[in-house]
This record gives sequence, structure tokens and C-alpha cells, in this order.
Amino acid sequence: MAARLQGPRGRFIALEGGEGTGKSTQTRLLADALTARGIEVETTREPGGTPGAEAIRDLLLAPPGEGWAVEAEALLFAAARADHVARLIRPSLDAGRWVVCDRFVDSSRAYQGGAGRLGDEAIRALHAFGSAGLRPDLTVLLDVGEAQVVRRLAARDGEASDAIGGRGEDYHRAVAATFRSLADADPEGFAVVAGEGEPQDVHERVIAALEPFLAQESR
Repeated sequence: MAARLQGPRGRFIALEGGEGTGKSTQTRLLADALTARGIEVETTREPGGTPGAEAIRDLLLAPPGEGWAVEAEALLFAAARADHVARLIRPSLDAGRWVVCDRFVDSSRAYQGGAGRLGDEAIRALHAFGSAGLRPDLTVLLDVGEAQVVRRLAARDGEASDAIGGRGEDYHRAVAATFRSLADADPEGFAVVAGEGEPQDVHERVIAALEPFLAQESR
């Protein structure tokens, strides 16, 4: 994939993990903390972030009929991401803002590439074509044990999950295993953060992982 953004542009931080790992909460807490430090922040999510990508999100999470084949699902995610990158992420970074994103391409690598068995090469090829291979400056992977995830999802969703969150346990185990393998293969690009405990405790771990970037920002 393409090199990470350098120089005067803003920083691009993605929060990743499977269902129920606390990404949305930590995205919000991180954005608030950065804003308090005087950093201009754009908070966004995938799939979504732009009108076109949000429309595709609806198709993915509440699919018509019997749902999408995994190849079509991967193409839809890549299309949503291409619009997101072109219309929101790159312009924000070019303007010097930090972008904090709830999921990015590593979710496609874990869900469709790993659990969906399309393979990493196919997902990377789609990303290279659609989004010029853009990578975050840092991907924060929230690591939460399976039992804790089950409890969180029961509290959050009850019996109502979206089309992807409602897939079986084996699928989500494969997602988690793929995320771990991606992080192991790219220790400079990933920070693995323990996601269990109180949200504020997890947030402090996230901030600690970002300290090298924050130190550069304060110079």
C-alpha cells in the first residue's frame, strides 16, 4: 500500500476492532481530547462520512433481498471508501486537520479479506485503485476478549444487529484473528490497545499510543 502521509498535512488516525470493542466511544473521546489541545479535528466513520458513502452504508447494513455476495460487499465498501477519501479525508488532511476515523481499510481486510475469505491481495488491490492505497498514520486496534464483547453487544443491540454484526461467532472470531495478524505484521503502523475496562481508562491508553504524534504537534 501507499506510504503514509508526511509533512505539513494533518494526521490520520483510524480506530479498528471487531464488533463491540468500543471504537465509536474511543473515537469521540479522542476527538474531544485533541480539540482540547487546540488541534482541529474531523471525526468520521466507515462505511460513511459523505452523502454517497452513507447511502452505500445503508445498502451494506440493511441489504435488500438475500443480501450481498462477499465480492459485491467488498466492492461496495471500496466504493464508499473511495468517495470518503476523495471528498472528506484527503481534503481535511491537506487543510492541516487531523482525521479520526471509526474504521478504515483494515476493516475490509479483516471482514471481507479474512473472515470472508477473499484474501488480503484482493482487498489491497481494490484499495489501491479506489483510494490510491491511502494508509492512516496510525491504526489503533482495540483488543477486547470474546466474553466481554458478547456482553457489550447484548447490552448494545439486544436481539437487533445489522447485517454484518449479526453474523455467526465463527465469522467474528475470524475477524478478530485477522486483525491480530495484520497488527503483528505491521508493528509500526498499528498500536494494539487493551480495550477492556472503563472507557476513560481505555482512552488514556489510546492517548499514550499517540504520544509520538502529539509530541511532534506541540513543537
